[in-house]
Amino acid sequence: MPQNELRLLPWSGPDGKPCYLSTDDNDGYMSRLADNIEAVQLGMATDLLERAAGVLGDQDAGRDDLRLMLTEVTRALRDVVRVAASRGHLLAVSELQS
Repeated sequence: MPQNELRLLPWSGPDGKPCYLSTDDNDGYMSRLADNIEAVQLGMATDLLERAAGVLGDQDAGRDDLRLMLTEVTRALRDVVRVAASRGHLLAVSELQS
């Protein structure tokens, strides 16, 4: 990553504002931490998809169950979109350098 390129991190700052990392060390502590958190977020989203399918298929699931599941899915989707935006930007930068 060029020195002046910023990486969107997989967490938000105060007031939900995005956090960015400026580094030219893709193997540095913060870069590895961000990679690990992204992997955890994607894994949790995968697990949540299975749980959501179960709740949707449960005829006895109540309104509160559905509301809770939708809240969790919304959070996971927000995380996945942030990961996709960050990785898409990193790929575009990498292709420009090639």
